[in-house]
Amino acid sequence: MSTAIDLRSDTVTLPTPRMMEAISRAEFGDDVYGEDPTINRLQQLAAHKLGKEAGLFVASGTMGNLVAVLTHCRRGDEMVVGDQAHVFYYEVGGSAALGGVHVRTVPNGKGIPSAADVEAAIRGEDIHFPRTRLVCLENTHNRCGGVAITAEATNAVAAVAHSHGVKVHMDGARLFNAAVALGVEPSSLVEQCDSVDICLSKGLSAPVGSVLVGTAEFIAEARKYRKMVGGGMRQAGILAAAGIVALEEMIDRLAEDHDNARVLAEGIHGLPGATIDLGAVQTNIVVMEIDRPDMTAAKFIGHMAGLGVKLTAFGGNKVRAVTHYGIERGDVERAIEVARKVLA
Repeated sequence: MSTAIDLRSDTVTLPTPRMMEAISRAEFGDDVYGEDPTINRLQQLAAHKLGKEAGLFVASGTMGNLVAVLTHCRRGDEMVVGDQAHVFYYEVGGSAALGGVHVRTVPNGKGIPSAADVEAAIRGEDIHFPRTRLVCLENTHNRCGGVAITAEATNAVAAVAHSHGVKVHMDGARLFNAAVALGVEPSSLVEQCDSVDICLSKGLSAPVGSVLVGTAEFIAEARKYRKMVGGGMRQAGILAAAGIVALEEMIDRLAEDHDNARVLAEGIHGLPGATIDLGAVQTNIVVMEIDRPDMTAAKFIGHMAGLGVKLTAFGGNKVRAVTHYGIERGDVERAIEVARKVLA
């Protein structure tokens, strides 16, 4: 094979021809002054799609989550997150290191902590305790296999948080995957969330960027924190142009990625030493467990890569594969054939 089948992540997507055309025709201005018309249009579009008042273009999902935490919390405050959350697991401890925000984890469940566990973690007023200011949720949930979290589940947690005066932030890096899988409008999944961060550079295939949305007041404050962490990118309409195409043209096609993930999961599940929780394969992520004496997860990944299929380690004996734009059904079928050879 001349070209590897790259299933490591949906972050490896390349921009579409329409995105490249939009980039070449984009109008530019200085976004720190709020004068880039392409960024302004992207921010308005994202906010509208999610039912919020305003948006803020940021360099990455990690930056968006960090800016949200900095805006909602002050140094010494506490936020409650699931123990498998991306903001806890994969963002280099930024909330604590840069924001001085204490992170309290609760059991993640199958993608979202229970309302009861969240309520038990919210601190009462006591001179010895940090103040709980924020609950951070995630949809879809990466480490739980890409499961789509329903509005009902999110609203139950949000109701508990709000009853205690605590804000709710949604890490919606793959929120549109959840909306497509559940057959609902994206805005319905975050109606009770105070802020949401969506990623444009994963399944939606834009080359760079995320958008943080919330109330106009929240976004005005968040803009200062974006500047603080180095996110004032000046003529970044060159990036926002691709993001507009992502939101206008790339959402509905996520269903194709979901179908391909299901085919991949069903093709590998049950091969000698490979098991997959098929019930958790709801969107574009497939998590498999490799468990046999002669084949560790690391060896499996190495053998697959040697035969042209790239996967990623997911901790312990787990391996993750992610379908995305640029991966066709034939690529999935080829990946299954390679897995059969490796696990024969």
